[in-house]
Amino acid sequence: MHTSWDSVADWYDHLLQGEGTYQKELIAPNLLRLMDIRKNEAILDVACGPGFFAHEFHRASGRVQGVDASPRLIALAKKHAPKGLEFRVAKADHLAFLESGSMDKAAIVLALQNMEDMQAVLRECARALRPGGMLYIVLNHPAFRVPKASAWGWDEKEKVQYRRVDRYLSEMKVPIAMHPGKASGPVTTSFHRPLQSYMKALGKAGFSVTGMEEWNSHKKSEPGPRGAAEDRARKEIPLFLCLVCKK
Repeated sequence: MHTSWDSVADWYDHLLQGEGTYQKELIAPNLLRLMDIRKNEAILDVACGPGFFAHEFHRASGRVQGVDASPRLIALAKKHAPKGLEFRVAKADHLAFLESGSMDKAAIVLALQNMEDMQAVLRECARALRPGGMLYIVLNHPAFRVPKASAWGWDEKEKVQYRRVDRYLSEMKVPIAMHPGKASGPVTTSFHRPLQSYMKALGKAGFSVTGMEEWNSHKKSEPGPRGAAEDRARKEIPLFLCLVCKK
């Protein structure tokens, strides 16, 4: 099974093991707070990668199924999987091994934006969840982080750092170089979609959006002439969006 993330699996695994990452310092604590996982709840981690979030879910539940289309990522995830934490190679839009209505909660963390057939993925998540089950989706904020169409800018006159957005409503399929600046290297694919596309797709799949949070950066700038302005921008312009959805 081919996936564009196979070629960057080891790099991504190493990244998630590091300190100070958005995944560890920002996303994980906020997501766990929202999910409020109880012991023995059946949790599905869709596009689980090397298993960083699946391990966090497992500490709370003890019953977690992680799936990813990348055989290399799943191999990395299985290395230190404790009892009750299972990993399987599977595409997010075809989870045939899961019984309908068998999962209590599901999460798709920083991955739905990399999936071409979003509708099929959401439909399959709805099938796997029990009635009243919850789906938690974490995205690079689609309003402020548009691949190759958004960037930080500096207003010298006002001494303000701002976010420039060149395109938003148009859906786009964008190749992403995983090691920018190099003449060649692995490339993955990202799909930009406006918020309305996510809302429509979720409704069509049978979900109601019951909550939404926007998360800003936890990082701080080094002292310097733009440090205070950069930190103000970090506080005001969110990097991530979390959608809480009920079947």
